[in-house]
Amino acid sequence: MIELTQGGAYLLNGTEIVPDSADAAAQIRNKTGREISKSEAAKNTIAYGILESHNTSGSMEKLKIKFDKLTSHDITFVGIIQTARASGLQKFPIPYVLTNCHNSLCAVGGTINEDDHMFGLSCAKKYGGVYVPPHQAVIHQYAREMLAGGGKMILGSDSHTRYGALGTMAMGEGGPELVKQLLSQTYDINMPGVVGVYLTGEPVKGVGPQDVALAIIGAVFGNGYVKNKVMEFVGPGVAALSADFRIGIDVMTTETTCLSSIWRTDGQIKEFYEIHGRKEEYTELNPGEITYYDGMITVDLSKIRPMIAMPFHPSNTYTIDEVNANLKDVLHDVEERAKVSLDGAVPYSLQDKVVDGKFMVDQGIIAGCAGGGFENICAAADILRGSYIGSDGFTLSVYPASMPVYMELIKNGCAAALLETGAVLKTAFCGPCFGAGDTPANNAFSIRHSTRNFPNREGSKLQNGQISSVALMDARSIAATAANKGMLTPATEFDGEIGKYKYHFDANIYKNRVFDSKGVADESVEIQFGPNIKDWPAMGALPENLVLRVVSEIHDPVTTTDELIPSGETSSYRSNPLGLAEFTLSRKDPEYVGRAKDIQRAEKARMQGEHPCQAHPDVKPVMGVIKKTFSDATHENTGFGSTIFAVKPGDGSAREQAASCQKVLGGWANIANEYATKRYRSNLINWGMLPLLIEAGELPFKNLDYLFFPGIRKAVEEKAETIEAYRVSVEEGTLQSFTMTLGELTDEERQIILKGCLINYNRVHA
Repeated sequence: MIELTQGGAYLLNGTEIVPDSADAAAQIRNKTGREISKSEAAKNTIAYGILESHNTSGSMEKLKIKFDKLTSHDITFVGIIQTARASGLQKFPIPYVLTNCHNSLCAVGGTINEDDHMFGLSCAKKYGGVYVPPHQAVIHQYAREMLAGGGKMILGSDSHTRYGALGTMAMGEGGPELVKQLLSQTYDINMPGVVGVYLTGEPVKGVGPQDVALAIIGAVFGNGYVKNKVMEFVGPGVAALSADFRIGIDVMTTETTCLSSIWRTDGQIKEFYEIHGRKEEYTELNPGEITYYDGMITVDLSKIRPMIAMPFHPSNTYTIDEVNANLKDVLHDVEERAKVSLDGAVPYSLQDKVVDGKFMVDQGIIAGCAGGGFENICAAADILRGSYIGSDGFTLSVYPASMPVYMELIKNGCAAALLETGAVLKTAFCGPCFGAGDTPANNAFSIRHSTRNFPNREGSKLQNGQISSVALMDARSIAATAANKGMLTPATEFDGEIGKYKYHFDANIYKNRVFDSKGVADESVEIQFGPNIKDWPAMGALPENLVLRVVSEIHDPVTTTDELIPSGETSSYRSNPLGLAEFTLSRKDPEYVGRAKDIQRAEKARMQGEHPCQAHPDVKPVMGVIKKTFSDATHENTGFGSTIFAVKPGDGSAREQAASCQKVLGGWANIANEYATKRYRSNLINWGMLPLLIEAGELPFKNLDYLFFPGIRKAVEEKAETIEAYRVSVEEGTLQSFTMTLGELTDEERQIILKGCLINYNRVHA
């Protein structure tokens, strides 16, 4: 079904794979009559060409990328614009689209969500942007319909910013990376590796894009095969997939932890642009005659079967047939994993979902950037046509990804077919994907064609004793399950016809509702603020030395951004840095906020010119031990704050708040064995936090210990290979030394850390 090469591979004429080996050059010479070096062949990837055309550094090893367009949604754009305004923003230098698909219900927090929307509209007018009102489209569908273009690059403040199927290399990053683009700065990365995804065959009836995506995620997430690399989809199997099908696979590449994605393009993609009235944006993209990839994933589409990602991660994958055939073993495995994910906070069992030997689910959702596409919903309608979901506990909700998609479903009758079954059709909204819509009942089990199934992401709250589960599935199998009134069923068991529907895009919907400045800024416009929209608090520069208290210690294999800063109703406070910070780690470590604020008292006193020992009783004894060895360490040159340890933090969302909330509570660092994603590490750096790395194994410190970092500022300035640190033992009056590293940092990243955050850096360089 899926095979991974051990090492790199060459692709000849887009159709033949030659694994990298001692005789690879001879094989290539025999087949093509050409000699080519590996480095030259690596330049023939589609990804290389796009990156080269957007690189401003003059070096393809150290890239400085300028993007063509930017896009954000209403959880992120307020913070981004506020940061840019604090750094001197006068006008959006490139097209910037502000969509409203996350806090669009305006159901929590009084006026604050609609206040954010009005802030966005006024900023689009003042700075020359585009504003997409609530319920019109989810961020990524609007980008597909109106922004993507062949060979272009788009940066979005949402992790699922992926438009590779349309020939657009897109990346999801935390807000500060968009701020840099708004200030005409660059996105700085090393040239990423490029992994080929070679598709063959074609899917059998009942298999959809989510099935293919989950199969790939299951094969590559755990081993890090594509981590921080670009996935490039090639091979004859691409032609067997419609544009919608490719889009559905592509958006899920985020869950592999890859950096970005790109696909070869053809007539199917050309037709997509023509349908959307933008035929000039189509560019045919193909790898070169001889192309080298840093790895190769071979996918036989004909062997993919309906998949399910069981709780609590998109990589926890099985075929639906495997689950049904091995219920006892699979459910036991999920329950054992839950003990780690949930820290035993609530009882967790799925045994009550087994009724007469069948697995019964409680809810179905087809939604958002992954599930809400036209073809997915049409296929679900065909599978459900003539069936009924029943009048018991099972529910089914369907969210078309944009109003134009919704309109076409009404015109072609699929909307009526769904409504007749008892399903509910709703407007474009990302809520089910991040815990702000269709939250299941306690102990319920939901199957969703959406992007993630992390703990609590569906809306449950462990601290309140609430827990429910989400499994990821394709819309087709969700419909088959719904037709069986909740009994887990693969769509391959459906023996009826799944039609092919022609899509007609109605551009008037957007023309009538979307504000588009056409890039013209109107500085006379007053920004409309609400009472919850707050400026970032002042943040100090990195001091000469640091004393950090460990205030949370997390040993889960992976810590998601949803655990670092919960999604759901907390999203309403994302325009208020201090207000949102009160929720930091609240569902993982409820003690974190209090502990972080406690030691922050010492730093606040220091910054105000007071002696920190007057603000916190631990300062004097801790500094007493330190000064025995480091007599020049004083409260004037030594900062105080907090840090957390997590094995592998940062999987999931691009949300900068996973880092910024720690920062505004006095966090100066994270300590980790590795970082799950580049984007989370970048968020730490942009908020002036040290992305420290420590070797896996027994830690030289524990939670609530104090750590001393002598000469930390000098170490950052002088690019020290190791960071010297000490555990402070007040009881023994000693310092126990250990070392860490910071990993690779650009010169600009070092300056951002030294200044204390990106805002401070830009104020100095304005």
